[in-house]
Amino acid sequence: MNLTQTQSLRLFDKSRAIIPGGVNSPVRAFGSVGGNPRFIEKAMGAYLYDADGQSYVDFINSWGPMILGHAFEPIVEAVNKQLEKGFSFGAPTEQELEMAEMICQMAPGVEMVRLVSSGTEACMSALRLARGYTKKNKFIKFAGCYHGHADPFLVKAGSGLMSFGIPGSAGVPTGATQDTLIAEFNDLATVEALFREYGEEMAAVIVEPVAGNMGCIVPEKGFLEGLRKVCSEHGAVLIFDEVMTGFRLAQGGASERLGIDADLYCYGKVIGGGMPVGAFGGKKQMMEYLAPIGPVYQAGTLSGNPIAVSCGLATLRYLNENKQVYSDLDAQTASIENIIHENMKDKVENYCVNRMGSMISLHFSKQVSNYSEAQQADNTTFNKLFHHLLNEGVYLPPSAFETWFVSAAVGDLELDRLSSAFKSFQTEP
Repeated sequence: MNLTQTQSLRLFDKSRAIIPGGVNSPVRAFGSVGGNPRFIEKAMGAYLYDADGQSYVDFINSWGPMILGHAFEPIVEAVNKQLEKGFSFGAPTEQELEMAEMICQMAPGVEMVRLVSSGTEACMSALRLARGYTKKNKFIKFAGCYHGHADPFLVKAGSGLMSFGIPGSAGVPTGATQDTLIAEFNDLATVEALFREYGEEMAAVIVEPVAGNMGCIVPEKGFLEGLRKVCSEHGAVLIFDEVMTGFRLAQGGASERLGIDADLYCYGKVIGGGMPVGAFGGKKQMMEYLAPIGPVYQAGTLSGNPIAVSCGLATLRYLNENKQVYSDLDAQTASIENIIHENMKDKVENYCVNRMGSMISLHFSKQVSNYSEAQQADNTTFNKLFHHLLNEGVYLPPSAFETWFVSAAVGDLELDRLSSAFKSFQTEP
């Protein structure tokens, strides 16, 4: 296909004139991999269809929410049923209660929950709650972990891992990040050092229990257990950002799968089934610090929107009633890992596959266990692979620093297309 003649390119050119960068979220612009993005017209099952009618096996799945595939009939029915009743009320609904009950039933350690409209809101609110509960300000985040674009989270390590974060975005004042401390994922020693120096001031540690924004990075044995221990010893709040992993890696998310309890949990993605729903929850004594019964203010006009909640609730109900979805997803993703190994082992010297459940990523490096190692990988080769697979009808996240998400709609036909695309990939010109 001649990309210069595509409808996607024409739409992208028009968009750049009135939308910054032509996209409404930066990674969609293909800035990391080069080239021009495909504009998607529709999706069904395991496939995306672009404005030129090309089909792609989808391994983005809206960055995680479409765990059951696109246009899954029970979810479509639930949304259509709610559409007849109204779009938004600005008042409590029974569905909000049902959603909260479902989350508490499925997720271990969640005793109370509040709905919001995004994962960014969930993380921002959980951090504020942790600070209000502990009456402390400093917190630790990990290089390469993304918790939304709230000011305190947009930081980089600066001159060293055990230093105060400095703003990683224009428009973020230094004061917004002066209490943000940066540690390296899977490096418990850096966390312990920060606690030795700032323990009396430490409100929280926030972490993706399985990281998804530097590729899929699995926690090493003892890492999360160590975070739990040091937080408990210093009275700090352990926050699991399960926006990606929640209700995807297991019914109770990464916390259940890994057997580690946090104090607060942040959810998004799967919880909305493709619509903008987020939530944060955890221990009752902490959640009761929220307004209107506590001193920590948090609000949202469209929180618990009935259309969005109907979509998310139908998703959670299906997952709760069909527990085999998780074992099936694990098996399909293991097959994807095998396909990669079969086709990469004789083509490149250094590569690794990171996987947990239905999250997986390929890195052209001997190992990637943290952000520094992800940055040092041969991402030029990844970018070449991305475009090859795209031309073969396989849609990966357009960045080596993003995890792939597998849906239950992927079957043998889609695995065959993936295998064929990998077989024809050549690392040399």
